Amino acid sequence: MEWNDYNSGVFFDEIMETSSQPRTVAKELYNYLKSLDKNEVLARKMASERCIEEMGVSFTIYSEGNNIDRHWPFDIIPRPIPSSEWKIVEKGLIQRIKALNMFINDVYNDQKILKDKLVPRHLIEGSSNYLKACQGITPPHGAWANISGTDLVRDGDGVLRVLEDNLRVPSGVSYMIENREITKRIFPEVFDTQCISPITDYPIRLHEMLASLSPRKDVAPVIAVLTPGIYNSAYYEHSFLAQEMGAELVEGADLFVDKDDCVYMRTINGPQRVDVIYRRVDDVFIDPEVFNKHSMLGVPGIMRAWKKGNVAISNAPGSGVADDKAVYAYVPKMIKYYLDEEAILPNVKTYLCYEDDDFAYVNEHLEDLVIKPVNESGGYGILLGPKATKEEIEEFRGLIAKNPRNYVAQPMLDLSTAPVITDQGIAPRHLDLRPFILQGENCWVTKGGLTRVAMVEGSLVVNSSQGGGSKDTWIVEQEDE
Repeated sequence: MEWNDYNSGVFFDEIMETSSQPRTVAKELYNYLKSLDKNEVLARKMASERCIEEMGVSFTIYSEGNNIDRHWPFDIIPRPIPSSEWKIVEKGLIQRIKALNMFINDVYNDQKILKDKLVPRHLIEGSSNYLKACQGITPPHGAWANISGTDLVRDGDGVLRVLEDNLRVPSGVSYMIENREITKRIFPEVFDTQCISPITDYPIRLHEMLASLSPRKDVAPVIAVLTPGIYNSAYYEHSFLAQEMGAELVEGADLFVDKDDCVYMRTINGPQRVDVIYRRVDDVFIDPEVFNKHSMLGVPGIMRAWKKGNVAISNAPGSGVADDKAVYAYVPKMIKYYLDEEAILPNVKTYLCYEDDDFAYVNEHLEDLVIKPVNESGGYGILLGPKATKEEIEEFRGLIAKNPRNYVAQPMLDLSTAPVITDQGIAPRHLDLRPFILQGENCWVTKGGLTRVAMVEGSLVVNSSQGGGSKDTWIVEQEDE
């Protein structure tokens, strides 16, 4: 395997400390990969592609005029992280989700943080994710965002920062699990020589968390995964998690709410009461009686059942009020306000375009900044200033001026890189990391997460829907720890 020409340039690399020296955490992996010749590497790469095809790991793209299922794009070189570093990350993620859940509960109840003017009231009341129908509700354990996926990036100095919080219907955890399964199949010998934290317990942890939300404590809870259906881009994940948990996979038409405001599932043996719904349907489609009256994806009356405490919904409706890129800028203040602690994991510097000083700065430096709409996901609607045309920059200047509340700006980060196998050989590509956090009666963080890779040279867009791929993520115990 040719490593002699590998060079990440000015970027922090996850595996190589210098062009010829691997990082301590990657030393054994590097030596192993270097011992393989080109044909062996290509054989492992082809084996991974066969695994993906046999396992049926896929995702759906809408942008080409049709719903197209594609095999999951995967790079076989893992991304190692030392467990000593991960222990800090884990504490930071737990701290963050606790504060965010306290914030959401506060916003829908006493609104102390708004009254104390730590977070502007207009920011919340002007958010499309703030649902008045959720006022006065406190879900089990005070946890609204039970499943979150926090996107982390490592900057040019090697510091892991939080890029954004995904608190509505975060996806990708099934691919994290499948990435490990594929890697163990094609590199089984590597796992014999290193202590790599397992991740296969996620479905068990997810089931335990969901069960802790059940309103009926005297019976084994009936848990259902509510999916929009087979044409949803994450349907593979919905079916995967339902199967792994032993839960029911249902669509809206499979459920109904009875006169006592309890949720039931239609079965061949008659109606069966459902205690917990892990919903993968957006808020506005979940109940046509309350939100979008034309929705065919949700369940009429489910909000009534939830408000009366007859069913638990995860994530709770309304949790998206904190899944807003403008609200994100206030999370360090939330941590201080609710927990009286300093944030363990730093944010990325963020300019709020609705603030006069920030608006002026952004307007003057558009060509240097990344502009993001506050409620988009999947990398859509973003302007990468340094890579944009003059026409694109002027277009965004007008969009921001028209609706400054809808945009934030961040500096273009020097995202870390890691080696991937390309048709031309080994080359650096930018990446991020999405760990998953479960918050129910207890809080738990995955050992690693989904590493997403921008497979196109020089690209910073890691989303699979836009050409990104992924890697297995290793949390590695080292001898000196």
